[in-house]
Amino acid sequence: MKQALRDLAALVARVGVGGIFFANGWTKLEDGLKATGAKFLQQGAPAPGAWATITMLTELIGGALLIAGLAVSATGLILFAEALAVFLVAPPLNPISMNELILLGAASLLLAVVGAGRVSVDHMVVIRRRESEAANEFAADTEADRVIASLRDPDTPDEPPVPKPEESAASATEDTAPHPRPRAKGGDATRAESSAPVPGDTLVAGRKKPPPRTRRPAAD
Repeated sequence: MKQALRDLAALVARVGVGGIFFANGWTKLEDGLKATGAKFLQQGAPAPGAWATITMLTELIGGALLIAGLAVSATGLILFAEALAVFLVAPPLNPISMNELILLGAASLLLAVVGAGRVSVDHMVVIRRRESEAANEFAADTEADRVIASLRDPDTPDEPPVPKPEESAASATEDTAPHPRPRAKGGDATRAESSAPVPGDTLVAGRKKPPPRTRRPAAD
């Protein structure tokens, strides 16, 4: 709540002070540089033509920047210097009196020190700058973590290998359907039949047991 009131007060002060400066500069612009220079000459200001141009531009640009809340610190100091120079060199032109000039100078200096508040262009620029810095810091931290992880485990690849287009096409067209076993032909069939076990035979250590031997009858 306190910060909101402070921002509101800064906004009112910026609009009031900047509006007065801008209106005074606009009056000089409407009167013309020659007429304004002649008035400054009557008041004894040195180089009245240049003085009229400088004060007109300072009040117009500085007042607009104060109202927008852009570069308030620098603008407030410039307007304070302009008010002090007018106070020392020549009396201010109407409709601003000497007392009003002092108040405007003091308010400009106060805004330069306090700032523009959150309802300003300066605050938006600061927010974007902080967001950009935070994003850069986050990216730097992520990169540092990746480097540290790669140093701890150098064998682990950072990213999985990407198959080449040729390999992907070959794997996509590869025939994985089951096929029937080819039949034996010719000698292979005979060999297969001969190697098949016959009923009554016994396999010993992977070999066929030989038939039992019978004694020949003794000759008479």
